[in-house]
Amino acid sequence: MNDDRDFFDDLIDVDSEVEEESFDDEEEGFDDDEEEDDAEPAEVRTAVLSKNGMLALLTLRKSAAGSQIVRVDPRQPAPVARRYEDGEAATHWFRRSLATSRNNGWSVEYDGAPLFG
Repeated sequence: MNDDRDFFDDLIDVDSEVEEESFDDEEEGFDDDEEEDDAEPAEVRTAVLSKNGMLALLTLRKSAAGSQIVRVDPRQPAPVARRYEDGEAATHWFRRSLATSRNNGWSVEYDGAPLFG
């Protein structure tokens, strides 16, 4: 891992056969209505990381319908999401991502449920 831009790729296992998507508000079918997401109970965990004046986010969302890890890297143009059928696999990769980030010099400023208000 010689390039600092590759650290998140290693964290979330970009070589696996897991679906990856990039967020784009202009995509067909984008809907601002979040009622569908709110109908299903979900466990959400957010980590805020910092390094050299940069902030990065790593979020895990687990529900009965599947799990998702979203990363926001300040050096990338858009957030990236990975979906997992198995919540335990998503939790494993989330924890591994945090551990690898710490090893690469990132400080975890916050790790827990999202804060509102």
